[in-house]
Amino acid sequence: MTKHTRTVALTILTTLAASALAVGTALAGPAGATTNATTDVPAKAAAIVTAKAAAPKFLSASQLPPHPTSAWTAGKVTPGVPDELVFCLQDVLPGYDSSYRDFRTDLETNAQQLTFVVGSNVKADALATRLNKEIRACAARAEQSDPEVEAAYKDYGTLPVEEGARVHGLHTGTSWGASDIALYSVGRDGRTVTVVRWAQLGGFADAPVKAFKKTTTTAVDKLR
Repeated sequence: MTKHTRTVALTILTTLAASALAVGTALAGPAGATTNATTDVPAKAAAIVTAKAAAPKFLSASQLPPHPTSAWTAGKVTPGVPDELVFCLQDVLPGYDSSYRDFRTDLETNAQQLTFVVGSNVKADALATRLNKEIRACAARAEQSDPEVEAAYKDYGTLPVEEGARVHGLHTGTSWGASDIALYSVGRDGRTVTVVRWAQLGGFADAPVKAFKKTTTTAVDKLR
């Protein structure tokens, strides 16, 4: 092999070696990247577990007031506000993040649970007070919104659970004969506030107030 040939061959080998090193470095990434990525996996997993543990728990279908002829089914926990609660609470909702769960039977009975987590106990207390106020005013709002609707309100009192809960009843009837009864409750545990609503066709006599109070107590207990 001539000197010139040896020089060309050495140049090619050097270039290939440099290219291989560059590729290896690119695949490996910055120094310590593998260690950091491996270290980050448990940290991210722990963060997810912590977030799930911190999220308030919702009622299950079996914790709703028993229906005499149909079992309850529960939907998924979903960000936002259920349509059934917008009318009474529309003036409170802007500015708050919330999540809810919808419940149904095979018949006309339905229920919803709406939950807020706010920045402090003071804010949560103010929110609960405002929600109770809006529910009490909802009968008058229903009548003002439609001259063919008559509405009546009942206060079913408070419950001694965590920071407290209050239960409300709302009946609406129409000039064409429709009659609907709904029970509402507002409860608080620390920074978390929950609203539970149960509704079906009927009047105050058809409302399972005792069972709904038990459901409300369970709902607030589960916020921890």
